[in-house]
Amino acid sequence: MIKFLRVLALIVPAQLLVIIMLGNIRLPAIIADNMVLQQNSRVSLWGWADPKEKVTVTASWNNTPVVAIADASGRWKLSMATSKAGGPYRLQFAGTNSIEINNVLLGEVWLASGQSNMEFFMKKMGGGYTGVLNYEEEIKAADYPLIRSIDIPNKVADEPQKDFSGAWKVCSPQTADTFSAVAYYFARSVFKATGYPVGIINATWGGTPAESWTKKEVLAADSSFKVILDRYNKQCEEYPVAFEKYKQALEKWRADTAASKPPAPREPMGPHHSNSPYKLYNGMIAPVLPYTIKGCIWYQGEANAGRAAQYQRLFPAMINSWRAEFHNKNMPFYFVQISPHRSQHPEIREAQFYTLRHVPHTGMVVTTDNGDSLDIHPRNKQLVGERLALWPLKYDYGKKNLVASGPLYKAMKKEGNKIRIYFEEADGLVFKGNKAAEFTIASADQHFVPAMASIEGNTILVWSDA
Repeated sequence: MIKFLRVLALIVPAQLLVIIMLGNIRLPAIIADNMVLQQNSRVSLWGWADPKEKVTVTASWNNTPVVAIADASGRWKLSMATSKAGGPYRLQFAGTNSIEINNVLLGEVWLASGQSNMEFFMKKMGGGYTGVLNYEEEIKAADYPLIRSIDIPNKVADEPQKDFSGAWKVCSPQTADTFSAVAYYFARSVFKATGYPVGIINATWGGTPAESWTKKEVLAADSSFKVILDRYNKQCEEYPVAFEKYKQALEKWRADTAASKPPAPREPMGPHHSNSPYKLYNGMIAPVLPYTIKGCIWYQGEANAGRAAQYQRLFPAMINSWRAEFHNKNMPFYFVQISPHRSQHPEIREAQFYTLRHVPHTGMVVTTDNGDSLDIHPRNKQLVGERLALWPLKYDYGKKNLVASGPLYKAMKKEGNKIRIYFEEADGLVFKGNKAAEFTIASADQHFVPAMASIEGNTILVWSDA
């Protein structure tokens, strides 16, 4: 009998341990120490527990418990009111077990996404990531503990993911080297102008097109995007054969000892390719939903430059889809117009301008003065990040005296043998160096010739005697 009781004593705690493990509250990676939550709003918090388990969340900024009950799948979600910017605060999650999240700030949360120019690190790395101008000095000076960032790992996924692996980084000279440079300068500008803590969610992957970041249902619902999905499905069908040919070509390329051999063969499109439509949305955007954010900053377009006409519909569709997923139909969305480069057609910049004109609550940063025809990754990311910050500072944070943009073309009107050009955001036009340069004009034959130009108020008059 005594032996039986000893065995029972060993079995029961083990069974209880299993129950506790099954019932433990679990949080997604984005709800963790050092996080930034959107101030003065109702933020979404969520996680997993046992089905029907009661989860109580208490925040130290108001000490008011909020309760959620896990559904049949074990997922729970709640909405909690936040106060004005400040911290650090503490979040307590209590159920079968308890979790404490520390060093939480209330401030402004922005999602930074796109391809390589947004991914571009502060420090110098390989593969075209040459570091920002004066990167060593810039990193040493990056002591901003109220700026935080969390990186979403690169992931291609067939289905929307529920979580990811990552942690919030507090900005310091020890951590800033791997911050998105554009996002860092954006956050620094917002912080300096407002005093608000800033949290950056960094979801970026170099070389990726907009359709990779767009929800599958959005692509399938628009007949003009059918070609994207049809092409991709065909490529996946052909992938096994194409991949074998690629491997053979790669082996041959590696064996080639010529001093100047051609570029390495490119891996064919397949089900796990980073350019697959909708799969980066599944792997890198879906896991942070429904985290409450202020808005998005975006730097992408190079990978869609050859399909600019399609981008005029695709980019707005992606923006509106994200707004729906983040439950904010007016969510600010500010983006960078692609810098001039030998591989970038001007039509892609026109498509981005089209988005600015047709999608409300957007802003566009012009970078035609910051391009490098030989380097698709211009190093002056400070200019880009600070120009991006001008849009929310003026339109979201009340800095009404700021000039948020350079002149934006509005309309033209013929006046005899001259043309008058009208602009928005043009209160006080000047010519760089006080000299009109690089204007051209054409008659009906569309043969452009160098032109003269003069500023008259907030318009420009253009003509040519030729």
